[in-house]
Amino acid sequence: MLYRESGHFRTTYRADQAIFPIVQDRWVVAAVVAFAFVVVPVIADEYWLQAILIPTVIFALAAIGLNILTGYAGQLSLGTGGFMAVGAYATYKLTTFLPEVNILVHILVSGVFAAAVGILFGIPSLRIKGFYLAVATLAAQFFLMWIFNRVPWFYNYNPNGTITAPPRTLFGIVVTGPQASAEVRYLVCLAILVLFAYLAKNLVRSNTGRGWMAIRDMDVAAEIIGIRPLRTKLLAFAISSYYCGVAGALYMFLYLQSVETLAFGIDVSFLVLFMIIIGGLGSIMGSILGAAFIVVVPILLTNIPQLLAIPISVELAKHIERMIFGGLIIFFLIVEPLGLARLWQIVKEKLRLWPFPY
Repeated sequence: MLYRESGHFRTTYRADQAIFPIVQDRWVVAAVVAFAFVVVPVIADEYWLQAILIPTVIFALAAIGLNILTGYAGQLSLGTGGFMAVGAYATYKLTTFLPEVNILVHILVSGVFAAAVGILFGIPSLRIKGFYLAVATLAAQFFLMWIFNRVPWFYNYNPNGTITAPPRTLFGIVVTGPQASAEVRYLVCLAILVLFAYLAKNLVRSNTGRGWMAIRDMDVAAEIIGIRPLRTKLLAFAISSYYCGVAGALYMFLYLQSVETLAFGIDVSFLVLFMIIIGGLGSIMGSILGAAFIVVVPILLTNIPQLLAIPISVELAKHIERMIFGGLIIFFLIVEPLGLARLWQIVKEKLRLWPFPY
């Protein structure tokens, strides 16, 4: 009975086109965000923050970036890991050349380098699409991994080929390096995710977002009505790569803190792709839900044998985890191909009509 629209009157177009036109939605979202910022850092321990919450937030940001390109613009990409690597290595080089600049500035600027690379590898989308575009972006993934692994300048000629996050502060608080607490790193990642998710939600509701969806649904018809494919597709690649580049910088500096090139391999690209498929294509909320699903479910599957005191080897447990996880993905796609976002939408629709039949 609490989730009703009766009594809430929208008298302006601005109110009618708001992100959350229903008052209860605004309350729920505000409560969830407040809980994530205020309560979670207090009640969560080191394991929850480091192993679950921080990677979930970072991958949610990367999933939003890929969803902009694939879910809204309809351009399939398998180079997400490579674009994340661009952001990570760009931030590393910026902190080396300009150590006095705020680390947050470095992270945000690194996305610009990723966007430039995304535009470069997005040029083939003007002539090819579908499976052929996926192969082209997959080539970008392998090329970026090769260049970061073979050119010593990117990792400052370190003999072991790794890059390590130097200790940096943000407003006097250490956010990177061994001294940075998990709570601080989680709050920084969460703040960036909330800001970028809000920007993405407004972007896909603008003329730019409607142009992406027109290209996705029927590119020939979109071009006939005046939408320029060159500008629209390359802008989608740029913004998507920017999000992925920032996520890659956070992944290296605030999560792993020391990585090799393999940390951004093809597995990461497929992982982010699974996130938007399970969460829901063309949905910002679906990107976040999909990231949480992909990160949390393998951890649960790993810990279930220990909780049930089942004596199995680590190798067998890992194989069983992958089998169950793959089966869950297939089952979920059969049951609800539109993803978790559609399930959430169905729940809200039923709540708006409850207790009447639907």
